[in-house]
Amino acid sequence: MKAIRKFFGSVLLLDLLKGLFVTGKYLFSRKITVEYPEEKTPLSPRFRGMHALLRHEDGSERCVACKLCEATCPAMAITVDSGMVKEGVRGAVRYDIDQNRCIFCGMCEQSCPVDAIVHTGLFEYAGQNRRDLYFVKEELLAVGDAYAQEIVERKSKDAAYV
Repeated sequence: MKAIRKFFGSVLLLDLLKGLFVTGKYLFSRKITVEYPEEKTPLSPRFRGMHALLRHEDGSERCVACKLCEATCPAMAITVDSGMVKEGVRGAVRYDIDQNRCIFCGMCEQSCPVDAIVHTGLFEYAGQNRRDLYFVKEELLAVGDAYAQEIVERKSKDAAYV
């Protein structure tokens, strides 16, 4: 009986008809395609994009060069050198992040005791070569300055889940 059913199923092309039925069912339904460059889908407040270094309200850098972010980074993408930034003030003389190696795990942000390093919502950045994705301290501070308001808003939205 099973062989007869299989024979008639193959002769009548039942599998093809089942596939055409599924296609026809969704042919006239509402489309959910997003036209990406023009339309953007909402991001979660916990999305981890490009890194940024933040400053205090007075304009001084938050990073105290404790090197916890460097120690906790599983991909070893962060390099921090400490030294005297100003007279009697210790800080990061060098702070580099290699985005080619980064796995965007967020452990650097969680380990920072002064909330100096954060992830932004930026994901639309690219480079022509590997050097373009190697960010130094000045570039990270510029990103933090440019997107400070957005970072604060994302942190306040995420505060309910922490």
